[in-house]
Amino acid sequence: MKIAFLGAIRTVTGSMHLLTINGRRILLECGLFQGRRQESFERNRNLPFDASSLEAMVLSHAHIDHSGNIPNLVKAGFQGNIYATFATRDLASAMLRDSAHIQEQDVAYVNKKRAKSGLLPVEPIYTRQDAVDSLNAFVGIGYHRTVPVTDGVHLTFYDAGHILGSAIVVLDIEENGHTHRLAFSGDLGRKERPILRDPEVIPSVETLIIESTYGDRRHDTLEEADRELRRVVNDTYQRGGKVIIPAFSVGRTQEIVYSLHHLMQDHKIPDLPVFVDSPLSTNVTEIFRLHPECFDEETNEFIASGNNRDPFGFHRLRYIRDVEDSKALNFLREPAIIISASGMCEAGRILHHLKNNIEDPRNTVLIVGWQSPDTLGRKLVEKQEKVRIFGEEYDRRAQVEVINGFSAHADRDELLDYVRHIKNGLRRVFVVHGEEQASLSLADGLRALGVPEVLVPEPGDEVEF
Repeated sequence: MKIAFLGAIRTVTGSMHLLTINGRRILLECGLFQGRRQESFERNRNLPFDASSLEAMVLSHAHIDHSGNIPNLVKAGFQGNIYATFATRDLASAMLRDSAHIQEQDVAYVNKKRAKSGLLPVEPIYTRQDAVDSLNAFVGIGYHRTVPVTDGVHLTFYDAGHILGSAIVVLDIEENGHTHRLAFSGDLGRKERPILRDPEVIPSVETLIIESTYGDRRHDTLEEADRELRRVVNDTYQRGGKVIIPAFSVGRTQEIVYSLHHLMQDHKIPDLPVFVDSPLSTNVTEIFRLHPECFDEETNEFIASGNNRDPFGFHRLRYIRDVEDSKALNFLREPAIIISASGMCEAGRILHHLKNNIEDPRNTVLIVGWQSPDTLGRKLVEKQEKVRIFGEEYDRRAQVEVINGFSAHADRDELLDYVRHIKNGLRRVFVVHGEEQASLSLADGLRALGVPEVLVPEPGDEVEF
């Protein structure tokens, strides 16, 4: 068995790991690399393997840094199955088409500049039609339903508790007369979070590939996060301002809506309008409603308690699809909460809301997720005095607040606790999907637990065992 670590190695983007088992090649994840424009374009366009040589692909969840290059994979000649949970397949349908739309828009903008310089136009990495075509390769599997993937390899999904449909990938392998169980965490969620179930503990794992996004940090508790959200909303309301929340369309938006619903229901924040201004977030929320099999007991009880109770909708909440309705929010003068994508403030309608609100000291920009280096979101977290939006410089006069307790990723203590529960029989752990310091820190913690072999791969490393 060999594992080639091709993406999200000592960084948190472009997740991609290539397994070779019994001479057959299986790809775990096919994420979009997100960083500086030219580097991202080259890395995403040029896959580090022959796509037609792959037997199958397994997808842990639908976030773009794990799924976003699938249309390019299929366009490049991949003809196997892409195994995912049913909810992941539904989310991927919305997210991959949205990703393609953004790429087409970006390339149109770049080509205008290239034309002025007399340069030939470039093509997007993939188009919306490529995204639609790639959906034919998906095969949906329920949790705990074991299926054969290729010779000597059986796949089972367990709940990762990260986002809707997210899975811990378990491969039971027979090779050269030996059996082996390998688990890939995907992105591991947290215990006792609203809406979704807790991550499942997997028995008898010998090799684990684990994420380390927060491998060197600890989160606030949910109670602390709700308390901070309450404080930020009330303080901003007293100033007569708006709360602008950049949030990922999958998971974070729904969780923030859920918390605001309960805070308003309990009269802990004012009865003010809440807008979710993102077509993708709106579509994704509809997909959430289709998959109660992913909800925890508390959420299902809330829904079943009568009066058409909806965890993702309440009387002051409005979902915005139409562009004109989105533009109308720019003229809103009374206090309100606006949740919009993208989560790192790099694209989408959030940029317009920031442009129109960043220079007003009454307003608050509330950051509720990890921000990658070199993004506008990171610059806001750093509270830089001036920021560039759509190529123009703005004075940041709005307040900036950061709440880490809403993260859907397990933190350092939660990652170590998870491994502590499965470490009997665990031979080796590969630490991936984290900035270098986070990965190295988690690796030290795993060694302290007594894991026999812990490795933080370098990009492109291939390990055989």
